[in-house]
Amino acid sequence: MPGKDSHSDTQTDSSLDTRHEAHSPVDTTVSVGIKDAGEAEPCLDQYSDIRPYTDAEVTAVLERLGQSQSLHQALVGYRYPRLPAWMKGLSSRVLGWQLRRHFAPVTTVAAFQDWLGQWVHHLVTSTTAPLEIHGLEHLTKGHPYLWLSNHRDIAMDPTLVNYALMTQAWPTAHIAIGDNLLQNPILADLMRLNKSFIVKRSAANKREKLRELQRLSAYIRDSMASGHSVWLAQREGRSKDNLDHTDTAVLKMLALSGREEALDFTQSLSRLSPVPVLIQYEWDPCDRLKARELVARERDGQYVKAAGEDTQSMMLGLKGHKGRVRLCFGRPLDGVEMASAASMAAATDHQLQSMKQVLPSHQAAVWLLKQEFGVELDEVGIPAADQLAPDELPIAAMRERYQGESPEVARRLLTTYAASILGATVI
Repeated sequence: MPGKDSHSDTQTDSSLDTRHEAHSPVDTTVSVGIKDAGEAEPCLDQYSDIRPYTDAEVTAVLERLGQSQSLHQALVGYRYPRLPAWMKGLSSRVLGWQLRRHFAPVTTVAAFQDWLGQWVHHLVTSTTAPLEIHGLEHLTKGHPYLWLSNHRDIAMDPTLVNYALMTQAWPTAHIAIGDNLLQNPILADLMRLNKSFIVKRSAANKREKLRELQRLSAYIRDSMASGHSVWLAQREGRSKDNLDHTDTAVLKMLALSGREEALDFTQSLSRLSPVPVLIQYEWDPCDRLKARELVARERDGQYVKAAGEDTQSMMLGLKGHKGRVRLCFGRPLDGVEMASAASMAAATDHQLQSMKQVLPSHQAAVWLLKQEFGVELDEVGIPAADQLAPDELPIAAMRERYQGESPEVARRLLTTYAASILGATVI
């Protein structure tokens, strides 16, 4: 679940960080299912404040976005970052007119995703080289799966999963996203149009938090029962140190929906058909920011994010060059592996680790840690087929990633890249 994430030193549109979305209370005693796209929601909808938008809501939401000056200004800043200030106002008005013209024929969620898909295709092809997709051929097309994924980038992780599904003619998944990322109503509208549902983390007390977790678990169950796959991160927040460990609390949340049916953990999770999904980036656009945050946490014991940091990290992750990207779909977990939350977490982590591949950037990080930072390492186990000589490694490119940073941040950044080879052996 995209969550507690690092800040960015890149310049983004502050107009996207000034307003907050209000969520109205809902009646959690009413039990209703999730309707398929195109069907009207029942009047008593217990998921109305967290679920994705339905076809019946698309036109009104797009009309709202078409009139949003903040959105228009943000898009102009994104597409034309060097545009003189005096031209931005006119450009925003022209872009707003173009958006309203493009949105006019879009009346369903599927149509919106088709329209958005053109932009996503350009984004993927311009920031990755190449994108590799593995494993879908071993799964059943049309069957709803719980895509249990490692988490590197706030927006790109689920975007790439749905992009991969679309390119292989699979139905796109519903996406879990934390409410901390949706404080801006524009982002909230865009995400919910794109099949995202909200994970509420701002509960005031333990009772309210449990109630929201139960409702989230029921939503995922009902959504999958109606035929929708779901993308869910293996832990809350990105794995900024690149060490992928499934949080058993996430798995226990998924099992809450079985309590009312007297189902045990294995029965509750088996009906969700969980499949581990691995995402590997050759280069991380947010690597400096993550390293700075990790160093601050190690030094100060905490890290307090400034307003708008999540939005800034999201934009940097989308726009930044990622190089080679690997997206690997594993095999469905079986009942033995799901005997308990602990065994399921271990089985998920094992699959993720087995699908990883040593990339040249990882080897470059190890070389630099040894040669330039004096880190003593035992013999590193790199498969012979993947081993590269130092003159074949992207040493210069890696040095540029931490140029101008303190030695502590530089070492932390290298340690993160090296994690795929060294695990947690270097601090």
